[in-house]
Amino acid sequence: MSIYTVLAALLVLSITTTECYPRGRILGGKESAGRPYMVSLQLDGVHFCGGLLISDEWILSAAHCMPAGNKTLHVMLGESSLKQTANSKTRVEFEIKKYFVHPLYNSSLIAHDLLLLKLPNKVNVSDAIKPMPFQKEDVDIPEGTRCLVSGWGQIRLTGKRPDTLNEVLVTVISRDQCNRRDYYDNELTDNMMCAGEKGKDSCEGDSGGPLICNSVAVGIVSFGSRKCGNAKRPGIYTRIVRYNNWINSTMHNATLQTTTTSPIKL
Repeated sequence: MSIYTVLAALLVLSITTTECYPRGRILGGKESAGRPYMVSLQLDGVHFCGGLLISDEWILSAAHCMPAGNKTLHVMLGESSLKQTANSKTRVEFEIKKYFVHPLYNSSLIAHDLLLLKLPNKVNVSDAIKPMPFQKEDVDIPEGTRCLVSGWGQIRLTGKRPDTLNEVLVTVISRDQCNRRDYYDNELTDNMMCAGEKGKDSCEGDSGGPLICNSVAVGIVSFGSRKCGNAKRPGIYTRIVRYNNWINSTMHNATLQTTTTSPIKL
């Protein structure tokens, strides 16, 4: 079974007339030296989505990455290669048992496309595993800003999918421009932003990874055109700052729940 067959089964979304698709394959990029905040979401040992480590026990990803049914979701941190090697001293893996999809997530519109995953144990922060701060002030990133997007996948439209982390610099495009009729025709809300350029893009198969601008996470890879690298169908990202209250309250409430249900030691 091909990776695309697996992904098609996992990421079942309603396709709009503008042909919006889950994103993630890094097009026009290069191999990364390693990004300690990057997380690989996996089913049966197969990578299918990315994620962002935002604390020592929380991961932020895209809601459409949440697999249907009772499938066991694992995450991998601390490595830029997906291959398991006996000499890896930084790689850690966890089975995810607690997750939180944004309550307003709409799979048809791909709106409010955020997912929080709670690690069963806190990770040891190191040079290989380190949370990335996310945007706190609700302001648009200026158009023309160069930002970094990373993911595991192909760096060309054809060819074998490598197992190493890839990254590419993309340019932020104004929401007004992306909402033009010849772009996304008013599909973008204030909760979304777009970035990309001809031949450089995120693409199918690796949604959920972060968009990093000025050393701060500002977006989560959400959707885009079926034809990756299309200048008039740039990648669309969920703006993290618009969901700070939900992120913080969800993490706080989950921590309280864990504390109140833990056995009392006498």
